[in-house]
Amino acid sequence: MIIFLYTFAAFLIVIVAMAIGYIIQKKTIAGSCGGLGAIGMDKACDCDDPCDERKNKMAADQIKISFIE
Repeated sequence: MIIFLYTFAAFLIVIVAMAIGYIIQKKTIAGSCGGLGAIGMDKACDCDDPCDERKNKMAADQIKISFIE
């Protein structure tokens, strides 16, 4: 039983350390395969003329990116 508790504590410490690292870096989780960009889509909404809500969201994302850089 003591081995189980040590193992559980070790896993818990690793998970907490990973969570803290994720929170500190403030990065989104990215896949190793390139996501939608790997299949030629530049955005999740691959329509020619996105709706107004999508345009507003894309503009807000650009402002965030330019502010971070």
